[in-house]
Amino acid sequence: MKFKRTNVEDIQINLTPMIDCLLFILVFLLLTTTFSQSSRINLTLPDAEGVPPKQYDHKVEVMVDSTGHYAVNGQALSSTEVSDLIIAIKQATNHEKDLMFVIAADAKATHQDVIRVMDVAGQLGFVNVNISTKVPARGY
Repeated sequence: MKFKRTNVEDIQINLTPMIDCLLFILVFLLLTTTFSQSSRINLTLPDAEGVPPKQYDHKVEVMVDSTGHYAVNGQALSSTEVSDLIIAIKQATNHEKDLMFVIAADAKATHQDVIRVMDVAGQLGFVNVNISTKVPARGY
């Protein structure tokens, strides 16, 4: 007795849908990933434990008071506008970018006012930015 044999076809795997899914996942991950951005300003945060302050021959010092008004090298600005601050810093530095940039902010000054000064320093190209602090009184 002769039995009829069934023909077995070769199994083929279609990879196209899998590749489409992988590419879709790759594109999704690339679009949702945030890349770290390096800071434009190098900050030197001084210790407040009695380290003697460094003396610089030429520096620009921007003071921020508790009401948000600015003073550049002791000259008070008439407004709190960023454009006036930029003009005053350019005049005080004669467009030199390698000077020490010191931010002296009142303890009650808002964070926004201090960040605005840092942003202006970054826009003008200063890389030596220092935030001044005071040495706390010791209770011996």
